[in-house]
Amino acid sequence: MAASGKLHPNPFSGLGPDGTAQPACFYPAGAEIYGQGEKVDGIYQVEFGCVRVYRLLSDGRRQISAFHMGGEVFGFEVDGTHHFFAEAVSATGVRVIKLTAVGDASQAILPLVLQGLVRAQEHLLVLGRQNAVERVAAFLMDMAERQGGLEVFDLPMSRSDIADYLGLTIETVSRVFSKLKQKGVIRLPSLRSVEIKKWQALQGMSE
Repeated sequence: MAASGKLHPNPFSGLGPDGTAQPACFYPAGAEIYGQGEKVDGIYQVEFGCVRVYRLLSDGRRQISAFHMGGEVFGFEVDGTHHFFAEAVSATGVRVIKLTAVGDASQAILPLVLQGLVRAQEHLLVLGRQNAVERVAAFLMDMAERQGGLEVFDLPMSRSDIADYLGLTIETVSRVFSKLKQKGVIRLPSLRSVEIKKWQALQGMSE
């Protein structure tokens, strides 16, 4: 499912101190970074932590379209309005890049934009799968790869977040986690961390 888990250097660090590249702002867990319908003022890069991007459906349900980890860029829109909400999942640092600076860093931004596009396309493929185990396995592979391919990695998001991202119920997500644990495919050192014990098995489930 995942695009490369390599973290990219900050492409905006070379910009001059003219106010176009703002210092990283701190957001506590649950804090809104921008809201649906707000005017686009720039794009954003995660310095640390995790961001969820979501939309509220007409029936009040929440659909999470993406999680963004350290080094990743988000907030691109085709017009001047944000069409989603963005919130900090955990304690998160976000750098705001004003639109006037984007042109100067376009060559550095392009690979990050393309990476996000590939990840969005792969997420759509995952949502099209009927098997909940496949969806959760693909999600765990993605999270591991985006954090450097570590055997033990953090899950800053809740089971509820994962459910809203994968189009499942929280009960189904919890049941799949338990099933993978019982089969020895993963270990759960804590509620917010995962250890992959059988990489090939998990990868096979995700394909």
